[in-house]
Amino acid sequence: MSYSKDFTVAICGGGLCGLACAVALSRAGISVTVFEASSFSQEAGAGVGLGPNAVRALKGLGIFDAILARSDQPEPIPRLFGFVSAKDPHDSIFSYETKCDDPVALAIYRPAFLDAVVELLDPSIIQFRKRCTSIDVSKDGKHVMHFADSTTHETDLIIGADGIRSVARRFVIGELVKDPLIYPNTAAYRGLVPTEDLRRAGVQTELTRRPLCFLGLDKHMICFPIKGATVINIVVFLSDYDKPPQSELPYPWVESVSQEELKEHCKDWGHDPKIILDHLKNPSKWSIHALDPLQNYVRDKVVLVGDASHAMLPHLGAGAGQGFEDVFVLVQLLTHPRTEKSNLSNVLARYNDVRPPRANDVLRASARAGRLYDSFHTPGQDKTRLQTELSGIWEDVWSYDLHKDVTTSFETLHRLHVF
Repeated sequence: MSYSKDFTVAICGGGLCGLACAVALSRAGISVTVFEASSFSQEAGAGVGLGPNAVRALKGLGIFDAILARSDQPEPIPRLFGFVSAKDPHDSIFSYETKCDDPVALAIYRPAFLDAVVELLDPSIIQFRKRCTSIDVSKDGKHVMHFADSTTHETDLIIGADGIRSVARRFVIGELVKDPLIYPNTAAYRGLVPTEDLRRAGVQTELTRRPLCFLGLDKHMICFPIKGATVINIVVFLSDYDKPPQSELPYPWVESVSQEELKEHCKDWGHDPKIILDHLKNPSKWSIHALDPLQNYVRDKVVLVGDASHAMLPHLGAGAGQGFEDVFVLVQLLTHPRTEKSNLSNVLARYNDVRPPRANDVLRASARAGRLYDSFHTPGQDKTRLQTELSGIWEDVWSYDLHKDVTTSFETLHRLHVF
């Protein structure tokens, strides 16, 4: 088989970003192989929120229509949050409005997303049950991936899409640098409840028209409708802001907990949240981890995308979108007609110029948003303050001009006579 480029690519990780990248690169005629640690059939199920910027990136990669076809939405729609008090009488605090030109979004089940993208790939491109344990450089300058089954793979370029506990990141930051993975003392309790059950139990707050955030002190609850608004997806976040961030907790980070544990944490909440929690029979507790901001996503010819480079708190629903922005920019650079093996280092340097500042801005904004949601204490004085501070929190995330970053990168490469 003939390829359009004189370099080979290996993608470490076959999750959302890894597969999206593989589709776009393989369509451009680049030799690419994906190494995924899992068997894929055992992928955990969770919802993925795709904001307007993520939708644009996926459209730019040419895979959005396939993903939309696997969702339970006929088309992407605006998903603008409402914020209400967790305490009686559940006053409306703020209804988010946006100036984003096309504020459509999509929510999709993670396995459905993966199924949609896998179907776009030649099956021979993906190797399952290949857990990368380390990366090094051979004498001839190629990068070598080492796997748990004692095999190796040599390639010209490695894209690290291996998630928050990334092996590729360890190579990029170096063995002597402390890993930036932290536990910021935030836990999320998750579960699903049929909408009709909540109505019958007397919940008065409207839960089906838009996503809702019940604001509290050091905690908040997100409710958003799924499956045609027949089910409410519930996530309660609890944070301890008095403790400094900790190192990574022992794995696994998800456990089943009692309903009573969660209700005890939220006993000061009002009528509707208490009914909702009464119906959350078997919540799972997720210890939410994140990364301290990385200044570099590239070392030699190893480049990071997605959670491997900027895993963030989920309070703006922006983590996946930042990963797809990474992939879009990287694909534009690698598929440029003048990109070749001899100038890969210069091309990757341009990716490293534009992506860390952008993704780290969103990472920090996500952490700030969580603190806002958890700061509702005195309704009288906090309502006005929160209205001001919540206004516009998604604008920089959703309205970002990704094409400008690509254009700037190309201009720089021309100015440096790389292209």
